[in-house]
Amino acid sequence: MPGLPSFSRWYSRRPLSWALVLSLLGLLPLGCSRSREDAGARSSPTYTDQPATPARQRYLFAVHPLYNPAKLGQVYQPLLDYLNARLPGAQLELEASRDYAEYEKKLRHRQAEVILPNPLQTLHALGTGYRVIAIAGSPADFRGLFLVRRDSGIHSLQELKGRTLAYPARTALAACILPQWLLHQQGIDVNKDLVNRYVGSQESAIMNACLGEAAAGVTWPLPWRAFQKDHPREAAQLRVLAETPTLISNSVMVRDDLPEAFVTSLRQLLLELDRSPEGRRIQAGMETDRFLPGTAADYEPAREFIGRFAREVRPID
Repeated sequence: MPGLPSFSRWYSRRPLSWALVLSLLGLLPLGCSRSREDAGARSSPTYTDQPATPARQRYLFAVHPLYNPAKLGQVYQPLLDYLNARLPGAQLELEASRDYAEYEKKLRHRQAEVILPNPLQTLHALGTGYRVIAIAGSPADFRGLFLVRRDSGIHSLQELKGRTLAYPARTALAACILPQWLLHQQGIDVNKDLVNRYVGSQESAIMNACLGEAAAGVTWPLPWRAFQKDHPREAAQLRVLAETPTLISNSVMVRDDLPEAFVTSLRQLLLELDRSPEGRRIQAGMETDRFLPGTAADYEPAREFIGRFAREVRPID
């Protein structure tokens, strides 16, 4: 056709450009094929019988009912977070209990791998396959407190005769057994001269005194200090009427089927907790000054005391 150059003339004038186009067109399928093969190689699943990350063994950490479950989590979860960040291959989970009876049932049935019981519960747990690895807090803090309203007019233990006393539980060693022993030593018949009310928790015992539902609420220093921080208005209405002598503090125990490497790491972390600012903050939040080395032998004096109490005052179980 006139006005249009022939193909040969057009091609001859652009030999380099046309050759480049043809060469690119010729290579295109090969390049696409390689891209698809490369992409396929990259996206193909790799089959293995090994997990992507090593699974962490889950262990329950059961603390006796110092506080209600919500408060217990607030106080003790920082400790578990600290331990979990440092324990190889293990994950501790906090286990709260509604009351002492529920907690003690868990110990009998070995439902938790790590426990923090009071000394009486420690002695029971020794018989169900747990062993002591540490003591939680110095003995100076393990004592009973009698709290009364400031306007009660009560100034001595003798004035509690014929009145109602509120305790967390019959098996609360610092907050029931030690105080009842002190009353016994002062000539008060715990079984006849008092109305004993077991209310389920430390905070309930304190609130019974605050609300005037009991002449005295019986507790011990850890929950009393926590109550003063959390409820300053109510705490200001109360005062300490009397306190008992001290006894060994709570224990940290592990079930006898746990790996020794885990037990060793846990014990070391607890005993060294007060060596860092973070650890000291955690201890302050728990109202626990430190963790001490301990074994079952450290609780033998508690066994002797509890036996004497059971003979002279009342059965414990």
